[in-house]
Amino acid sequence: MNNRIKNVFLTKKKKLITFITAGDPNLNYSKKILDNLPKYGVDIMEIGMPFSDPMADGPTIQLASARAIKKKVNLNKVFDLCKYVRKTNKKTPIILMGYYNPILHFGNSKFINECKKSGVDGLIIVDLQPENDKNLFELAQRNKIDFIRLITPTTTTKRLNEILLNASGFLYYVSITGVTGAKLKDFKNVEQSIKQIKKKTKLPIVVGFGIKTKEQVKKIFRFADGVVIGSSIVEIIEKKVNNNSKIKNILLGIKKFLNEIRNKK
Repeated sequence: MNNRIKNVFLTKKKKLITFITAGDPNLNYSKKILDNLPKYGVDIMEIGMPFSDPMADGPTIQLASARAIKKKVNLNKVFDLCKYVRKTNKKTPIILMGYYNPILHFGNSKFINECKKSGVDGLIIVDLQPENDKNLFELAQRNKIDFIRLITPTTTTKRLNEILLNASGFLYYVSITGVTGAKLKDFKNVEQSIKQIKKKTKLPIVVGFGIKTKEQVKKIFRFADGVVIGSSIVEIIEKKVNNNSKIKNILLGIKKFLNEIRNKK
């Protein structure tokens, strides 16, 4: 496990993980948002690598990717963004999340080298299955970059055992059988699944997809090690941008939402 990720999970406090798409609506705004997220209580920052066909994402994050691509945000600019964050923030883990096609085009070795130079702590590659990721996984492992695996409600016991063989950092439990932004309703099944997974691994387990309210977060914190909030923050950015709001208003909107999630006054 990468030291920054490992250190975050040393305490019993439940972890808040947030997602934004790099370069949405532009790189300067992304810099300001990432500068402030740790101040708002965020423990780990997921940064989405823009992609033209994000099949696991709902309309909100699809549009965020489209806005970033329109601004010509590519992997080189994603790495520049990570380097910018690392100039002043040596503590908060950075996870890159995205799809394999841009990485394949960039080159596996080059991609992992840039991750290391940019201070990236972990990777979530949504569409790269364990059967096909040996090269990228081994490169990441050699460079102490965690390979964070996705587990879903339809993951069988046999499949879970295969996934756990090369998992590190933490496990990301996808709470719904749908895309990002859909509503999470069935907490009982999620809780039962996570209890079963915890019998097989000591890795922390966080829950993502469909989490939008402090009530949902409170329920998940009872049985998981953390939550991932994505679409709700991207929606705040989108609404503020559509209203021609300045960055300070976007930051205020994100801060207010995260305070509500954490149940802070």
